[in-house]
Amino acid sequence: MTKRVNTPLTDETVTGLQSGDRVLLNGYIYTGRDAAHKRLVDMLNRGEKLPLELEGQVIYYVGPCPAKPGKVIGSAGPTTSGRMDAYAPLLMEKGLKGMIGKGLRNKDVVDSIIKNKAVYFAAIGGAGALLAESIKEAEVIAFPELGPEAIYKLKVENFPVTVIIDFEGNDLYKTGKEQYKK
Repeated sequence: MTKRVNTPLTDETVTGLQSGDRVLLNGYIYTGRDAAHKRLVDMLNRGEKLPLELEGQVIYYVGPCPAKPGKVIGSAGPTTSGRMDAYAPLLMEKGLKGMIGKGLRNKDVVDSIIKNKAVYFAAIGGAGALLAESIKEAEVIAFPELGPEAIYKLKVENFPVTVIIDFEGNDLYKTGKEQYKK
């Protein structure tokens, strides 16, 4: 079964998602990769106001390609999430509810997901052009000098993701391997 989920995420929405659920996201999400995450955390550490409100938000780990004429955005496939592991716990403490990427997360991130009732989604790597079709608006809202690694605000419609780590810490990467071994 596929669940339709609107952003921003609430505790009620997050606790209704389980590892393995297929989800179609609708609403606004933000992008951010390594450099943007470092800047956000540095700003928080200096007590500065962030260029986006984190409460209930979802960050997609992507550096989109430039848009072709007549398109909103270029290919927008996920990047490896582990590079954001050093930054994700603090952002979740400040209200971030969802992350989209690909690959494993470390123990600190999983513990923070549990503590903060958050969720880690995966998007299909290698399907960036297909994923871009679900992006209806794209606007750079911070750090334009970072080029594709700037923070974009994206309006998404039926953006396909899978719940990898749910709010209880259940991890599809682990349970999937266990099921395969059987």
